[in-house]
Amino acid sequence: MNLQNKHILLGVTGGIAAYKAVELLRLLKKAGANVTVIMTASAQKFVGKTTFEVLSENRVLSDLYFDTESSVKHIELATKANAAIIAPATANTIAKLALGIADDALSTTMLAVTCPVMVCPSMNTDMYQNIRVQRNLDILETDGWVILDPDSGVLACKTVGTGRLPDPWFIFDRIEAMLVKKDLKGKNILVSAGPTVEPLDPVRFISNHSSGKMGYAIARAAEKRGGQVTLVSGPVSLDAPVGVECICVQTCEQMAFQMLARFDQADIIIKVAAVADYKPLDPKPGKIKKNENDTELSIRMTQNPDILRLLGKKKTKAQFLVGFAAETDDLEKNAVLKMKKKES
Repeated sequence: MNLQNKHILLGVTGGIAAYKAVELLRLLKKAGANVTVIMTASAQKFVGKTTFEVLSENRVLSDLYFDTESSVKHIELATKANAAIIAPATANTIAKLALGIADDALSTTMLAVTCPVMVCPSMNTDMYQNIRVQRNLDILETDGWVILDPDSGVLACKTVGTGRLPDPWFIFDRIEAMLVKKDLKGKNILVSAGPTVEPLDPVRFISNHSSGKMGYAIARAAEKRGGQVTLVSGPVSLDAPVGVECICVQTCEQMAFQMLARFDQADIIIKVAAVADYKPLDPKPGKIKKNENDTELSIRMTQNPDILRLLGKKKTKAQFLVGFAAETDDLEKNAVLKMKKKES
């Protein structure tokens, strides 16, 4: 999603994870957002205002009366905002927001916003699990705010447990999802991506050129639009999209099995994978040794299952099936022929 010209409020509170908000701000700016940072007094003990002002190209709001020309600057910011994110959110700030307390620039501004809001708790494990903190988070979630669960790991206090602020890229991804229209909510979406690999022997294989980027991008976009997405992927060097069930396969037959097993439950099926049309007829159990006296190697091949055609035969009128055609010439003509063939 492009955040070009979106007005984003980034609230930063007094936790050790405040340094991660700097990277989050950089990601938001890179996506084209106009970001205004609102800091609590304790947040400035961890990261200075100047850092956020330089990167955001906007003045940081930290005091309702002394930092701005207008005493209603917070209302102006709240009215213009397309989204508000508080990262990190301390237990103190979470309590204020849940109870409607307005005693600083951040809590006062948040009472005036009407845009989507995301709260990213970050604190000691015992503090996070405290019944009062959980109750306050439940109140905010009931009110319609998005609560991003913290990660687990070694915390600054040396505790091992839940309470770490998620990585900035993950928060950014969830911000994008929060702002996307959920027009695919209630839909089951099945996507295939990447190449398949067909073994010649334990160390060699035949495959197609495919990074998997298109299929992964489609799966990521569908999840953000509210779909329940399953991604069947050949071997790629990509992280699984957030919120997507990812099933890893190697060969065409493995991909066919997974796609067919999930096809009946799918509303939308998008076949992006670059599937190998042929496979070695007789893959060797051991490595094929190079023969210095024979400069040629003959490999007998057999045709793989045509996954798209199999799905096309099973497709119902209620399902939407998409296939891709990779051609070196006469793209439109060959794509039309392929579509007709897959439907038959």
